[in-house]
Amino acid sequence: MSAATLDKAPPKAKPRLSPLERSERRLGFILLAPAFLLLAVVVLYPIIELLTTSVRFYHLAQPWMGTPFIGLEHYARALSDERFWESTLNTVLYIVITVPGAVIVGLGLALLANQPFSIKWPVRLGLLLPWALPLVFAGLIFRWFFEYNQGLVNNALGFFGIGPIPWLTNPTFAFAATCIAIVWKTSSFVALVLLAGLQTIPKSLYEAAEIDGAGKWQQFVEITLPMLRPAIVVALIFRTITAIQTFDIPYAMTNGGPGHSTETLAMYIHKTTIDFLDLGYGSALAVLMFIVSVIATTGYLRHTRRDPRKA
Repeated sequence: MSAATLDKAPPKAKPRLSPLERSERRLGFILLAPAFLLLAVVVLYPIIELLTTSVRFYHLAQPWMGTPFIGLEHYARALSDERFWESTLNTVLYIVITVPGAVIVGLGLALLANQPFSIKWPVRLGLLLPWALPLVFAGLIFRWFFEYNQGLVNNALGFFGIGPIPWLTNPTFAFAATCIAIVWKTSSFVALVLLAGLQTIPKSLYEAAEIDGAGKWQQFVEITLPMLRPAIVVALIFRTITAIQTFDIPYAMTNGGPGHSTETLAMYIHKTTIDFLDLGYGSALAVLMFIVSVIATTGYLRHTRRDPRKA
């Protein structure tokens, strides 16, 4: 038989499902239907409503204008809005600084909690407490820490002869203080995720490495980090999404000030919709933030699906 004949051969038909397999498939759809319905109500409907509002003029301070369709005017307005770009830049800086910071600090805490302590519960409790604290409460705590006159940080610096630093009234210091608070609050979550990953690594790998003469650092680089890669990626996904949506801690510490130096995109959306009552423009800003979150998550997921042998 010639090659041309083989190329023209009809494709093989897919095997037909048996009655039992068809009934199992129908049962699966029936069991999943409530979950799909709940997902549509909780997630899909708000997204559709957000998209619809973003292309309409919807300003509660001007109810006589109604809600006419205006297309992409809100998005064009965002592209020329200096405050939008400033808050977006601040959000990007929070991501670039606090996400790696939380992973590094969380990895150190996870390695510490994974040590063979005779009594482990105080260490594990120390990881849980920062994660369990409400975000606004953590922001208020650090606002007191960095207070100019009575703050714990300035009082500690006074013992070394260093004068009080205007942590919350200087733009650079305020941003640094906010980043420190965010890293402290979020590193505990990263530590818990990485601790779960550390406990899945077989001890036999370390024992074999010790027999081969590998030191602690070499074991960490060659065994711990590669085996922790899935857990690190999961932690990065969650931390990046929450960093994009950063709101509570900067709001509690500085309310976006001084000026707009610590204002995030989520805070600008909140002020646009709650303070300025501009629901249409605020919805457009929220759509843009949602797009950024989807792009970041997709990038991480593509990285996790990549063949580790090609990494």
